[in-house]
Amino acid sequence: MSTGVLGPGRARVEKKTLRGDRWWLTPLAYGLTLGIVGLYLLFAVLINRNYYWEPYISPMYSPCIVGNCTGNAGWHIFPSIAPVTPALVIIIFPAGLRATCYYYRKAYYRSFFLSPPACAVAEPRGRYNGESRFPLIVQNVHRWFFYITLLFNAILTYDAVIAFRDHQGHWGHAGLGTLVLCVNAILLWLYNASCHSCRHAIGGRLRHFSKHPIRYWLWSQATALNARHGQIAWVSLVFVSLTDLYVRLVAGGTISDVRFF
Repeated sequence: MSTGVLGPGRARVEKKTLRGDRWWLTPLAYGLTLGIVGLYLLFAVLINRNYYWEPYISPMYSPCIVGNCTGNAGWHIFPSIAPVTPALVIIIFPAGLRATCYYYRKAYYRSFFLSPPACAVAEPRGRYNGESRFPLIVQNVHRWFFYITLLFNAILTYDAVIAFRDHQGHWGHAGLGTLVLCVNAILLWLYNASCHSCRHAIGGRLRHFSKHPIRYWLWSQATALNARHGQIAWVSLVFVSLTDLYVRLVAGGTISDVRFF
């Protein structure tokens, strides 16, 4: 028996949609943004050069934990695994967080899979299985990526703090790159804090908020941020790319870092 839009009792509408607005602009914008940023980040993780200019390091290469990290950029915990670049080891976790993010699912489901392309617009499939089967059931690992990337955020915050040093290691100096790294770290914390998994971790299993006033306050703040999760998701994604680009241009000698003090 047919289900969904073809189920019994459902009106037969031959048109794909009765909407008269430009509904296709949003999924088109989603797709173009994800495509452009995705291609740039793929380039960034594979190129394996110009990602470090002391004291700045690209967020795509931090923490650099393999043996072939550039100079003082890495911790050199694990041996080099050619042709794997340091960024390929790192990208698994932030990319996993965003790929399984509830908001990004909506974005790329609509843009790339047309499932559905927009509200009140029919999708090409006549059957809907949700995320209960492989491979989409893997989306349930999102909460674990959330916890892991909190550690990455802490490391990128450390990178932003040490960016207040100069090349000789003296503190109290800052450049435009320092500001870029600080803004990037803040945006990544906001992205995690506005995540649905963050709200659940803080107060999802509480039965009585009145008995947990601190957690209730934290949950309220996360809920307020969650209302802006979509905007934060896009801004933080684009800014990660811009941060990598800035460090790359400075390290490659294309531009000079603007020193404030």
